[in-house]
Amino acid sequence: MRGPWRYGYPCSPPRTGRPRLRGRRTGQAVTANALTRTLVTSLVEDATRAPSMHNAQPWKFLHRSATDTVELYGDQAREMPHADPVRRALHLGCGAALFGLRVAAAHRGLRAEVTLLPASGDAWHLADVRLSRRESDDAADTEAATLHSALRERHTSRFPFTEERVPAEVMARLSTAAAREGCRLDVPGDWFADVLMELVRDSERLEAADPRMRAEVAAWTRTAAEWGGDAAAEGIPAYAFGPRQYDVTSPVRDFEPPHPGPSRTSARFEKRPQMALLGTSNDTPRDWLVAGQALHRVLLQATADGLSTSLMSQPLEWPELRALSRDPRSASGFVHMLLRLGYGPRGRATPRRPVSDVLVFV
Repeated sequence: MRGPWRYGYPCSPPRTGRPRLRGRRTGQAVTANALTRTLVTSLVEDATRAPSMHNAQPWKFLHRSATDTVELYGDQAREMPHADPVRRALHLGCGAALFGLRVAAAHRGLRAEVTLLPASGDAWHLADVRLSRRESDDAADTEAATLHSALRERHTSRFPFTEERVPAEVMARLSTAAAREGCRLDVPGDWFADVLMELVRDSERLEAADPRMRAEVAAWTRTAAEWGGDAAAEGIPAYAFGPRQYDVTSPVRDFEPPHPGPSRTSARFEKRPQMALLGTSNDTPRDWLVAGQALHRVLLQATADGLSTSLMSQPLEWPELRALSRDPRSASGFVHMLLRLGYGPRGRATPRRPVSDVLVFV
């Protein structure tokens, strides 16, 4: 079983912090007695419902009771050196988990003060989240809390969507959601949507010709025969593959390689997938964490608005195609995710590792 404990956390001693007085002052940190292990476990459980590349779940959490801080780390055992050599997708997944933690905290009346990349000498230490009791209403926290119910409802759907177009007002809400996290969400015009679909097809051809990429995808794929045991907690299960495309290339990645004999059913996908591009002005690890938070916020808002969603990261895994994925009309300099939106089956939940595998207390 893949897991973080083989590698462990940084060996620095726990931070001690200063003794706290009891009280209810605004912004005062929650005492260790108030922020129980049960509560922290619940917060992290919500955070781990975030999407990640191939459902690798590349995160680890550490709770320091002395400072009421939850530290977020990337998991070195879950990086993908061929598809994600600079670990951009890993940062996106961890950023999404970070936003899930913020939503969970807001839902429980907590304020989350986030510091990104707090340790300059440790590239795997991605964020610190200091939790305190919220003593007054805050519009940002209240808005985040409204997305909590969508945490359990959001699932990636690799099934055909209908041809019904997403209303402009719904797309505007999604763009606003991205903007609240410091990102842009651009809706491509028809001509550029066709370009993006060509890039998806190009990426599939490149992947088919690269044995290292195929092996990496296969390592995170669970066929029906393989499902069970430790493998049941990670990766893409067979039931989440969706149907095969009936005639031409599908807008979703096909995780099951062609093989003789009975296989999944075929279906016609929508003729013109509705897509959106999530991007930022720069392309640093901090930007990737920001984009991951924006991605999850957009997906949760889309779920709350009744949309089904899937992620089309294939072209972004090839540097030469990623550069072409940027809409020339957009102010975004770098694309971090290509989203597919529409109306159709929500898809089933993919598995998650137990919280005990990703959270430690010190």
